[in-house]
Amino acid sequence: MKEFELKYGCNPNQKPAKIFMRSGGELPIEVLNGRPGYINFLDALNSWQLVKELRSELGMPAAASFKHVSPAGAAVGRPLSPQLRKACFVDDIEGLDDSPLACAYARARGTDRMSSFGDWIALSDVCDEVTARIIKREVSDGIIAPGYTPRALEILSSKKKGGYNVVQIDPNYVPAHEETKDVFGVTFSQGRNDFKIDYELLANVVTDNKNIPEDAKRDLIISLITLKYTQSNSVCFAFDGQAIGVGAGQQSRIHCTRLAGGKADTWHLRQSPRVLELPFKKGLGRADRDNVIDGFINKNEEDVTADGVWQKYFTQRPEPFTAQEQREYLDTITGVSLGSDAFFPFGDNIERAAKSGVKYVAQPGGSVRDDDVIATCNKYGIAMAFTGMRLFHH
Repeated sequence: MKEFELKYGCNPNQKPAKIFMRSGGELPIEVLNGRPGYINFLDALNSWQLVKELRSELGMPAAASFKHVSPAGAAVGRPLSPQLRKACFVDDIEGLDDSPLACAYARARGTDRMSSFGDWIALSDVCDEVTARIIKREVSDGIIAPGYTPRALEILSSKKKGGYNVVQIDPNYVPAHEETKDVFGVTFSQGRNDFKIDYELLANVVTDNKNIPEDAKRDLIISLITLKYTQSNSVCFAFDGQAIGVGAGQQSRIHCTRLAGGKADTWHLRQSPRVLELPFKKGLGRADRDNVIDGFINKNEEDVTADGVWQKYFTQRPEPFTAQEQREYLDTITGVSLGSDAFFPFGDNIERAAKSGVKYVAQPGGSVRDDDVIATCNKYGIAMAFTGMRLFHH
């Protein structure tokens, strides 16, 4: 297939639309089911690069959940604790521990379940039946993977009344070094960002604390590779083999850190007894439970514990999850890793990160206030590596 006609571009008024190879060669993808759109393919090709790179560097199956060309979550295939299984709504999935790929997707989807509603999925390995069964019951737009078992393809092709988008990519495809894009009729050209993110990037530890254990190095690599495919400015909190909070596309770095830190806190709090023991009414769907849990934790648009409201969601009224209770729970969290796609200009980012249990940081360095940032890390005993490499993505 040399080109694929799309229904429209980013918006319905943007026609005609298609994907094709400027070289005139064959596309490296095959559409096995459905009809993906313009934004679907942007998500697919960005997310595939992320999981392929995680797989290559860490040697573990990887998965990503993308929305609007940025990852809501990314993870490698580590087993889930009983608390995380329940928080990710996969505690009833038979054979989960037998499929590292399914564990990776359960984690990726569970990073920020509200943002992942209607996601595009990327898998580093051939999709198996267990992974397909998890995907089958989630609201999702489509998936890209290097292959599918016959049973997995059958399950996925039945989603959305048979219209679910299933894309297969050639895992050996290597793009041209030069990439181009048109903006307002002007063509931009640049070398593709093929910078290799590996453990050597973490060698220059500039803080008093020089100790970054192997698990933390893995998590820093996950955060940096995730950032490489996240719309900038961006920061990423990571823990236990997965991203737990991604702050994407913010103009101010402290806003990135606050956004990602809030998501990381929510990820931790979802696993607290106060949330896991919520008495949901039978039949309340996963998406509704996600919204209610977010409201219970973050006190958003609706007070889900208020009289006249809680009856819609619970069999009995739960006591509000107070700020003090949440702070006490979060104060038990430590060992979190944080990556940034560009330098931290002020120590306030570290102050905010410390509130979310961050003990390890990787960032390019190079700010005129590096000394202030280092001093703030030293204040909290945080180990920070300067990578020397910016990872902007637009």
